[in-house]
Amino acid sequence: MRVIFTTMLAVACMAANAQPAKWNSKTFFTVMSYNVENLFDTVNIAGKNDDEFTPTGKKEWTSARYNEKLQHLSEAIAAVNPTSGQFPDIVGIIEAENIAVLKDLAAQPAIKGAGYQCILEEGPDPRGIDCGLLYNPQTFKYVSHKAFNVRLRPGNDRTRDILYVKGLSGKDTLHVFVNHWSSRIGGKDKTSGKRAQCADRLKSVTDSIIKRDPQCNILIMGDMNDEPSDESVYEILQAKEPSQYSRLNNIMFDLQQKNKGKFGSGTYYYKGEYSMLDNLIVSNPLLTRTKGFRLYEPTGYIFAPDFISFKENNGDIAPSRSYSGKYYGGYSDHYPVYMIFYKK
Repeated sequence: MRVIFTTMLAVACMAANAQPAKWNSKTFFTVMSYNVENLFDTVNIAGKNDDEFTPTGKKEWTSARYNEKLQHLSEAIAAVNPTSGQFPDIVGIIEAENIAVLKDLAAQPAIKGAGYQCILEEGPDPRGIDCGLLYNPQTFKYVSHKAFNVRLRPGNDRTRDILYVKGLSGKDTLHVFVNHWSSRIGGKDKTSGKRAQCADRLKSVTDSIIKRDPQCNILIMGDMNDEPSDESVYEILQAKEPSQYSRLNNIMFDLQQKNKGKFGSGTYYYKGEYSMLDNLIVSNPLLTRTKGFRLYEPTGYIFAPDFISFKENNGDIAPSRSYSGKYYGGYSDHYPVYMIFYKK
């Protein structure tokens, strides 16, 4: 039996007090990443294994449940910035069925004021879930986007694409990557090779950008299904703990290490363990630069307020899921993460 967590819970970022007291769109730029746990519409799509997310399917996915899900997710997005009316500038969305559900999300009253535009490319996932991006066109000028295929050896099968979006914040070019690497179904060790190949594909793309422009602004986010210290992220992608020497810096690394095994050390909870599956990674100039577009603090944040959390029988606090054997009407099985940048 789950117990809804109603006691006020501080934002689990381990650095909440470091957030800017006066948060405004002229000075700060906020990037959020959210695995939204199966954001499906209610319509069965031919060729996709989405039957369970229909009114007559296993999950009895009705319009009422879909609309409740949209409302909940929009409330979480709206609540990240503490200043009223200051929405995240871009939001990476993981596990969205199609562009239509992103548009429905962007139209929700809680975040409609952001005027979010939506990007999503249909990929090869059998169930039809993909990565998408919401962006505020007033603060992020879209330039182009592309879905990078990831083919797995042996067999050359495709796993979920990596979404790449290029845009401008003022005069600064941002290279944004939204990821959802291969799952751990079948066991973490047995499936690690798939995620290693996802990491290798991403590294080849980011290496080419860095080679052309060593001062580039690369923002990587998403559910890697691996933690910052795992081989795929740390050794293959070469996203290290924040340092002046790393080409890519995983700003969730310290939270995972310092709070290992405790609340605040991960974004996903399973069988009594917290895992930092949602990573935030930036190129070196964003960490070391003293002027221009740069990180506000050398850390990312986990957003875990009480209204998107619940308490397990053992006392652990976890994300309030939509489903866990039955419908609970929660938010997602992942906590969202975010990072803050100075714009000048």
